[in-house]
Amino acid sequence: MAPDSLARGSVRSAAEVNEQIRALWVRAGGTLSTQERAEYELLVVEWAAAIRSEVIEAA
Repeated sequence: MAPDSLARGSVRSAAEVNEQIRALWVRAGGTLSTQERAEYELLVVEWAAAIRSEVIEAA
C-alpha cells in the first residue's frame, strides 16, 4: 500500500486488516520471509490507521 493511501485513511476496517494479518502468519507457518515481513509491516500500519479511524468515529 502506498503511503499516500495511508494518509487518506484505511478503506478496510481494522477487523478486515487483522484477518489478513492472521492469514499471512498462517500461510507463513509462523516465520516470515523478507517479502512477507514487508507485507506484514504495511498491514500493521494500515491496521493502526483503521483503529484510529474507528476510535475517532466512535467518539
